Amino acid sequence: MDTDMAKIILTGDRPTGRLHVGHYVGSLKRRVELQNSGEYDKIFIMIADAQALTDNADNPEKVRQNIIEVALDYLACGIDPDQTDILIQSQIPELCELSFYYMNLVTVSRLQRNPTVKTEIQMRNFETSIPVGFFTYPISQAADITAFRATTVPAGEDQMPMVEQTREIVHRFNYIYGDTLVEPNILLPDNKACLRLPGTDGKAKMSKSLGNCIYLSDSADEVRTKIMSMFTDPTHLRVEDPGHVEDNPVFIYLDAFCRDEHFTRFLPDYSCLDELKAHYMRGGLGDVKVKRFLNNVMQEELEPIRTRRKELEKDIPAIYEILKKGTAAAKEMAAGTLADVKRSMKINYFDDTAWIDEQSRKYSE
Repeated sequence: MDTDMAKIILTGDRPTGRLHVGHYVGSLKRRVELQNSGEYDKIFIMIADAQALTDNADNPEKVRQNIIEVALDYLACGIDPDQTDILIQSQIPELCELSFYYMNLVTVSRLQRNPTVKTEIQMRNFETSIPVGFFTYPISQAADITAFRATTVPAGEDQMPMVEQTREIVHRFNYIYGDTLVEPNILLPDNKACLRLPGTDGKAKMSKSLGNCIYLSDSADEVRTKIMSMFTDPTHLRVEDPGHVEDNPVFIYLDAFCRDEHFTRFLPDYSCLDELKAHYMRGGLGDVKVKRFLNNVMQEELEPIRTRRKELEKDIPAIYEILKKGTAAAKEMAAGTLADVKRSMKINYFDDTAWIDEQSRKYSE
């Protein structure tokens, strides 16, 4: 494979919890489609455990446990290790070395201006004391992306400043040291409806601590319970009341999951989601009926994933073998990039025999 011309994807997740339906509609489903499209020469999916440790340094057990959870979720959703390398970030020391060199190309004020970093710092109440590792994670992310010569980074809009920072580092490196690194482009989700699923309680984000997630590994009963107790429109008190579909989690989930054929199977009184929404808005449609429909739709989507995960759980050593193999392939790619970087920076002292010969002549004259 000519890595200079290859189309390569890098994407991934921080292993801080099992993956939920928000991850599924936001990125996982798309990754499987991209993998199966045949358009890409290489796909790397990274379990970003080193990045997870930047704000979980005191809880390594949580990160360690969730590596296997995330790997099971990937495989259950259809990530195929024959087509995609799943790697563990901390097992590739080349990434640290690249970060170390890139740190010289970025100013502190530029990092402080990164909108993603700003938001994350506020979210974690790090304003007064930011761990250095967390502060510099845009640089570490640039190392991850460039190490694998990624041309394409599938990510949400919230990650645009991160990819932009990587592009700046690539420009600066190539300007100073010559054309070495590949410049990546972000690939944004094509389905605006499900850029970000809200929590089942109506909060903007699903989070483990709020207990408002539907996990891909939840049983059918757990999924049903969570859907039936979902937050809806607080003004829709009686069936006959007109209801609102905007900001109503039940309808946002239907936007993300339901298709016209689901109505034929589960709710034949309507032909499509627009009809259901229209009835809800004019009144006369109860929340329970809508939630039952949503439950049927989501169970159909999640059942194969659940079944596949149960199978995979029977052989955990095989999962670690898949991770080991993916990491080895990724490490080889990263080592090649690092060798190029060191050659461009002229710090490949022991490999540069021409330089050694030149020094030898210089000193013998």
